[in-house]
Amino acid sequence: MDKPIEHYWDIRLRDLKEALEENNFEVYLAKDGRGAKEIVLKDILPKTKAKSVSWGGSVTFRTLGLYEAMVERSDLRVVDTYDHSLPREEIMEKRRESLLVDLYITGSNAVTEDGQIVNLDMYGNRVAAITFGPKDVVILLGRNKVVSDIDEAMHRIKNYAAPTNAMRLEKKTPCTKTSFCEECRSEGRICNTWTITEKSFPKGRIKVILINQDLGL
Repeated sequence: MDKPIEHYWDIRLRDLKEALEENNFEVYLAKDGRGAKEIVLKDILPKTKAKSVSWGGSVTFRTLGLYEAMVERSDLRVVDTYDHSLPREEIMEKRRESLLVDLYITGSNAVTEDGQIVNLDMYGNRVAAITFGPKDVVILLGRNKVVSDIDEAMHRIKNYAAPTNAMRLEKKTPCTKTSFCEECRSEGRICNTWTITEKSFPKGRIKVILINQDLGL
């Protein structure tokens, strides 16, 4: 068989799509990152008729080139929360402003096989937007984020996603040295707010793109 790994994940992601749809998420399947980018730009944006857009911290969002694609558009009001040339106070204000856009794009830390999305945030702006605020939300999910259940999701986040993100952000936390969560009380701790999104409400508000490629942390 040609490309057995991709075939394996085709089956897994189709099953996951059904589970998420039973939980009222709107779900798309993408064979790779390029396909996921096209779904956002050619399907979801026109369908939602979004006039404003913003995003949460997401390695996948940047990897797919969606950041550049969004900031270059003249037909959208862009709330750019990645503009680090701004003072911290202005960046935080933009994060607040991003909660009221038409379309919010982000990644996720984990998704369970029964269709629950699990996240852990530092500030909480990303999980706040997923929960309430923007009219529509897009969650980009590489196949490496799929786990069996909530316990495995939390283990993955605490002992992989959080340490690697702390390393990426150059935080001075114990996990950057040990690679495991140390339940620290560090000032730079990024593990502060958990959310488990069991269902999308209203139905279809949260759109999930399942990507048959390892993406993000």
